[in-house]
Amino acid sequence: MEDRRDRLRALGEFVRRLRKDAGLTGKDLALRAQIAQPTISRIETGQLLPTPETVDRLVEALGLDDASRAELDVLVLRLRDEVSRLKGGLAGRESANMARVRSASRVVSFQAGMIPALLQTGEYARLCLAFGSDVDETDAAKAAAVRVEAQAVIFEPGREFSFVLTEGAVRTWPGTPSLMLAQLDRLMQVATLPNVRLGIVPWALPTPGLPLHGFTIYDGSLSVVESLTGDLTMSEPDELAAHVETFESFAAVAVYGDALRELLGSIAADFRELIPRFK
Repeated sequence: MEDRRDRLRALGEFVRRLRKDAGLTGKDLALRAQIAQPTISRIETGQLLPTPETVDRLVEALGLDDASRAELDVLVLRLRDEVSRLKGGLAGRESANMARVRSASRVVSFQAGMIPALLQTGEYARLCLAFGSDVDETDAAKAAAVRVEAQAVIFEPGREFSFVLTEGAVRTWPGTPSLMLAQLDRLMQVATLPNVRLGIVPWALPTPGLPLHGFTIYDGSLSVVESLTGDLTMSEPDELAAHVETFESFAAVAVYGDALRELLGSIAADFRELIPRFK
């Protein structure tokens, strides 16, 4: 609770500093942004988390550059994520993730143990979210539905997505071989989209390093690591640089295009051979 209050105060101080740098009073900003002055005051004093619409109005009214907008987004998204977790369980967390995805124009994801959330089928997502002894299955199903709904952003113009997976991530399977065949079809379909670059590092090639964990980078300003107990959000320059370097090194040895389709076809053939064992 105290951490969230500290984050709210930090957000408020940042907005106040931006306003003063722009040479505006609270009343001036309220008029420009068409927001009630008490709302501005509550945001600046750390009493209110602004809605996405309010953030957009503040950005426009303050004339923020890309760097300031990115810093503001990091503060807001962290808070929104924490609030959603408290209010909505798994489904709330996924709603926060969906807001994060929708606010980004470029998403870069590296995964070594699982299919990225944006590429998961509904059943694969449900099984991933239901992992753990204390997870409510109904909550997991709702969260999976939210996750699948968020995937519509892949088809929106003006967005770019880059995914790099290890072959181990593609061969690690929850559920059944048939589920994985559907998941592989999903990967093949997404790989054909013009705004998506999907690569897989095959087992036949040495990796440039040990993939200790996966991560997803949003607009180069925020990296999220999905852990067993929740998401870890990283925004420090050295953290981001390490993740970008890791992504680029694995991307350099990944296969794409026809070689990717050939690899996915080979993996699919192996899963088909497993089907009789699970009937």
